[in-house]
Parts: sequence; structure tokens; C-alpha cells
Amino acid sequence: VQLQASGGGLVQAGESLRLSCTVSGRTSRLSAVGWFRQATGKQREFVAGITWVGGRTSYADSVKDRFTISRDNGENTVYLQMNSLKEDDTAVYYCAAHGPRLRLGVRVGEYDYWGQGTQVTVSS
Repeated sequence: VQLQASGGGLVQAGESLRLSCTVSGRTSRLSAVGWFRQATGKQREFVAGITWVGGRTSYADSVKDRFTISRDNGENTVYLQMNSLKEDDTAVYYCAAHGPRLRLGVRVGEYDYWGQGTQVTVSS
């Protein structure tokens, strides 16, 4: 399984950005895809996740009501729509995927496959 993240960039606070994660390979192994982020000097943290079948979602409290995760199974792509961006959202964003689990993963260690990161920078 391979994941390719894209869509990062430099925006001003209050603006929006949409990240994409294209999944390839044996997607039949997957049960969920998630987005994580890592700011400079901080640990990688969960942002949002979505189940591959059913589309059940989970969000970090810090992004609820601002970010929306969605998927297009036909295109094997997962999106992260980020609205009302804040400076604190500045980080490298990673998409990741995991196989069958009892629940949607929200921890780094629960994910089996990782893509490269895409930088999101929010200026004031």
C-alpha cells in the first residue's frame, strides 16, 4: 500500500486549504485512512480519520467544526478540507492507513502505512 499526500501550501489565517491523499496498491487490506500532523518540535498528532467502508469519521477536538475528512473510493482518494485555518495549524501533514481493527485508529502506532508529508503554513 502506498499513500501520496498533496495540497499543502502557504495561506493566511482564516483561509482554507484542501489536502488530498491518493492510496494505491492493495487497498482491500485497508479499513481506515487518517490524517496526522507534526509541528516543529512537537509530536505527531491525530487530526482526522475515516473508515474505508461506511465513511465513519473521527476528529481531534482542535479541528472539529473546521476540518472535514471525506473519501472518494472510486478514486482511492481521501480529502481533508481545512477551513478557518489558524497559525496553530501550521505543520507537516501526513496521511496514513491501517488494516482491520476493532475501531478507527487515532494513534500513530495504530497505523501501518504512511505517506510523505505535505507542508501547511498559516501566516497571520
